[in-house]
Amino acid sequence: MMLWQATPASLWQGRDDSAEAPNALRLFQTIARAERFAPQEMPGDIALLGFACDEGVRRNKGRTGAADGPATLRRALANMASHQGHDRCVDMGTISVDGEQLEAAHQALREAVADCQRAGKRTLVLGGGHETAFGHGAGVLDAFPGEKVGIINLDAHLDLRFADCASSGTPFRQLALECDAQQLGFHYTCIGVSRAANTQALWDEAARRQVAIVEDLEVLTAFETRVLPELERNIAQFDRLYLTIDLDVLPAREMPAVSAPAALGVPLATLLRIVEPLCRSGKLQAVDLVEFNPLFDIDGQGARAAARVAWQIAHWWR
Repeated sequence: MMLWQATPASLWQGRDDSAEAPNALRLFQTIARAERFAPQEMPGDIALLGFACDEGVRRNKGRTGAADGPATLRRALANMASHQGHDRCVDMGTISVDGEQLEAAHQALREAVADCQRAGKRTLVLGGGHETAFGHGAGVLDAFPGEKVGIINLDAHLDLRFADCASSGTPFRQLALECDAQQLGFHYTCIGVSRAANTQALWDEAARRQVAIVEDLEVLTAFETRVLPELERNIAQFDRLYLTIDLDVLPAREMPAVSAPAALGVPLATLLRIVEPLCRSGKLQAVDLVEFNPLFDIDGQGARAAARVAWQIAHWWR
């Protein structure tokens, strides 16, 4: 795979407490690492993939830097304690964009995801801008033809833009068009949407596409009546679930390290209340964390918050 690279061992380093007890372990000591892309040959059932790309952010006129996200998040994960579920993780390397060739990178990610899924591995992808979601989501659709896949996006933005080319603002319109081409239903739920950050044209497109929306204010004030029923509906209605988490859904005070920080946002503790039932549902097939931009982090706070989300997902995933 031309755009694929194995993860350097130097990214997975941390404090060694193993002299204290055999189970005093951290992720860098329990994660397997692929030297070549052959998911069927690797242990574990959670494939960690990087998508080192922010060409979509550049095209969307955002602040670039998310291409360095996968490496930074791996470093943040490496020193976290390894508990139940974490020994199932295998680092399957990173897809990188070659210059401005986003479409080629999308295809490479799509194929890598489909290969991992067909090998019996669920995929946990570290972006990269939210253009990650098209390659990831398309790979899931390819791996499970004929099955109903529900897409759940935790995001301040609908990302349904009309544009001449793919960007970080277009992934769900692209997935909708992909579903149209395959004569599949487009099942899209967006939770945490900021009305202030999406034009009326985007709301109109969401209505036309029958997108289920829970706004940020509703998450904060009506969690039990608006969020939980939506999660239960997705779990009951679909064969597989794909969860994509744009880290700009978090408040800027918790996640400064994104292209478009949120003035309001959904706090981390609340976000984890959304993630947990999906992880435990038995239907969650794929997750990504996107838009982390280390250039705008403050004392590593954003990296630690994002890493905690990824850590928690691997711990809860059933």
